[in-house]
Amino acid sequence: MKEHSIYTLGIETSCDDTAASILLNNKVLSNVISSQDIHRLYGGVVPELASREHQKLITPIVNEAIIKSGINKNQINSVAFTRGPGLLGSLLVGTSFAKSLSIGLDVPLIEINHMQAHILSIFIESDQKPPNFPFLALTVSGGHTQLVIVKDYFQMEEIGRTLDDAAGEAFDKSGKVIGLDYPSGPIIDKLSKKGDPHAFKFTKPKVEGLNFSFSGLKTGFMNFIKKESLANEDFIKNRLNDICASIQNTIIDILIEKIVSAVEITQIKDIVICGGVSANSMLRKKIISLGRDNKWKVYFPEIHYSTDNAAMIAVAGYLKYKESITSDLSCSANARYKI
Repeated sequence: MKEHSIYTLGIETSCDDTAASILLNNKVLSNVISSQDIHRLYGGVVPELASREHQKLITPIVNEAIIKSGINKNQINSVAFTRGPGLLGSLLVGTSFAKSLSIGLDVPLIEINHMQAHILSIFIESDQKPPNFPFLALTVSGGHTQLVIVKDYFQMEEIGRTLDDAAGEAFDKSGKVIGLDYPSGPIIDKLSKKGDPHAFKFTKPKVEGLNFSFSGLKTGFMNFIKKESLANEDFIKNRLNDICASIQNTIIDILIEKIVSAVEITQIKDIVICGGVSANSMLRKKIISLGRDNKWKVYFPEIHYSTDNAAMIAVAGYLKYKESITSDLSCSANARYKI
């Protein structure tokens, strides 16, 4: 039986990307993202500036998504938005806009957990067959690092998380120490291809269970760079590729070791890697190789759905709409919204 046509508008404003997307069921019709370049001047996201930029951008971005989708706004069946986690000021902009639009169009309002949406992005229509339940999901981004058992679309159990900094933050802060632009993760990945990943050794934190920690590694890296730069002022310039390759190798190894432990503990061999850091070429290469050797089934969302985007919010909204899971106007932005 052919599925009824469901049009979902997704709105994402959790951090510094203003994004809107229209989906027909789980097929993307439009996916518009406006990244806020102003934060590059500060080497990181400034929350107050982020919320102001969202206020300026959200109306034109949503309008562009509707126009690009080729549908009329009155065809939209529901409005899905990021309730949290994220920066409170940024979330408030998206929450308020989504509520207003839901009232104006007289359609259901659907709140979405940003972290669940990263995982559910694997169900956006693509050439890749989606995983079966249950599966393991590693979500790695600038603000989050966590391991989750996904039992159903909205039945998820967190089994490991970062105790301090996220993996993406470790990339960005390390990049800042060696003078790279923000965000540094993609730049480190690119430079690493020309470097030796074993040139320098950094101490990996000892964390029990399936939790992560990156603050000690970040501090150790900063101290190493200071020490070597005092001995040779051209150290960073002369060894930049090797430095990038070595810190990247260490961060990726930490992630890989925890995935291996999670598979051993749970005996689940279907694994989804999502979030912005899942675009990292070394992480992809290593996890695909491990999957091949250990007969795991490894899944990655398409690259453009890995970083923060509204298509992942819309697909989560579509899945909730099908199960009649909606929100009322009393729901509010939640910076620490649990999975």
